[in-house]
Amino acid sequence: MTDPSDEAKQIEKLYEFGERLNEAKDKSQNVKDYEGIIEAAKTSLKAKQLAAQLIPRFFKFFPDLSSRAVDAHLDLIEEEELGVRVQAIRGLPLFCKDTPEYLSKIVDILVQLLAAEEIVERDAVHKALMSLLRQDVKASLTALFKHIGSVDEPSTDEFIREKVLSFIRDKVFPLKAELLKPQEEMERHITDLIKKSLEDVTGAEFRMFMDFLKSLSLFGEKAPTERMKELIGIIEGQADLDAQFNVSDADHIDRLISCLYMALPFFLRGASGSKFLNYLNKHIIPVFDKLPEERKLDLLKALAEISPYTTPQDSRQILPSVAVLLKKYMPLRKTGGEEMNFTYVECLLYTFHHLAHKAPNATNSLCGYKIVTGQPSDRLGEDFSDCYKDFTERLTTVEDLTRATMKKLTQGLADHNKEMAAAKTDEAKEKIKTQKQNTTTGLRTCNNILAMSKPLHSKTPSFIGDKSVNLSWKEATKPSVPSTTTASGGKRPASINGSGNTASKKGRGSGGLQNQLVNRALEGISRGGRGGIRGRGRSWGARGRGRGYR
Repeated sequence: MTDPSDEAKQIEKLYEFGERLNEAKDKSQNVKDYEGIIEAAKTSLKAKQLAAQLIPRFFKFFPDLSSRAVDAHLDLIEEEELGVRVQAIRGLPLFCKDTPEYLSKIVDILVQLLAAEEIVERDAVHKALMSLLRQDVKASLTALFKHIGSVDEPSTDEFIREKVLSFIRDKVFPLKAELLKPQEEMERHITDLIKKSLEDVTGAEFRMFMDFLKSLSLFGEKAPTERMKELIGIIEGQADLDAQFNVSDADHIDRLISCLYMALPFFLRGASGSKFLNYLNKHIIPVFDKLPEERKLDLLKALAEISPYTTPQDSRQILPSVAVLLKKYMPLRKTGGEEMNFTYVECLLYTFHHLAHKAPNATNSLCGYKIVTGQPSDRLGEDFSDCYKDFTERLTTVEDLTRATMKKLTQGLADHNKEMAAAKTDEAKEKIKTQKQNTTTGLRTCNNILAMSKPLHSKTPSFIGDKSVNLSWKEATKPSVPSTTTASGGKRPASINGSGNTASKKGRGSGGLQNQLVNRALEGISRGGRGGIRGRGRSWGARGRGRGYR
């Protein structure tokens, strides 16, 4: 234990060193004073606290003593006494104020300190990092993102990586307007850093970064189409659209559907979804029956939502696959409501209409329609009457099943109202309320099917290419951004949850929350009622596309 009188002398001596350095016109001549400050960092508790303030204050004047000064200061950061550590942390940004070559090293030191257990210590670390960001945002961001890692330069410490991600999410992103100046230059810089980091992220992390990129002026409402294409390119890379598809790779399926939903807002703004559509057409739709049951509806809903934004060329290419799938799920004969998955049919009819609206003459050979466009592809001289008969018979069966189902659903809704009036407990009322919501959505689905099937009986039908039909789940959930209703973006153990969207498998967006609502609404009313990135083995669940998306 330091003698009080010795400690007082040490403090007095330190003040003398500091005063002489303050008063000196050429401080570099006062080498002994600065050496005295460095040595004092090894003495008493109060002397260490004062030295933690003085070492960085005069650091720039003594480049020959820089190594000794930094080492002494780092020793203070490792002190057992919290007050000394906090004071030393607060002083770290001063090392870079006039010697920017030290900034990257100081950021590295502070990053390691993000793991501090004491709240006051972590707070000091956060403030020190923010101070560095305000000093030199470009260099500081570069140093920070280095700890997130990429495929070529992976992060060596998963715990620290998560702390850095949390800091960027909670402290940096909310202050983008203040920190990212000059705006265009710095928004481009952070975009490039994020793009590199996205090579190896979880689904939640990917959504967090994409949400941030969308908030930048660089990609704002007035941004040119090229910027939308850039974002689509990022999403396409995350979806692994260049990879060979394996139907047993559940992680890839989940990621693909989630990315497709995430891309929807950019299709609305003019970016092309050709690569997604070509991949779906070539790899996914042909093996639709082999997909996991819980993902089929997610895929069909995503396909329906993207269909209004397809190009005529893309529509022509994918329409045959959609028509085959539609016929598969429209029964030829009426055998009972449980034999038809109403939501599947709604999705596929909606997709069929929007694709056919852009490539109407492609339906001549697919459905036997007589549509003249004046193109060689019209094929009007060929006989497709059997196709027409088969297709319209299926439509009739679908309509009969739908009307019968609507009758049951309407009666069920009346029953639910009676049950609600008789319900005694809040739990019972909540259960009935959910049943009513399902039934109402089921009725919307049925109404949509009838609205879309009726025009298709004509030899020259009018295909719906506008917003006159509201998809049942969109109307029910009123999502503001399609990506908020996507598949779950899992997380690795003890991972940050990015933007907070870490829904479980059962809560996956539009597919999980309202999967087969018509059939669910029929339960108890009718019989049956069933139907329906690279890098370290990386998956969206364990940061690496092979370690489980969930």
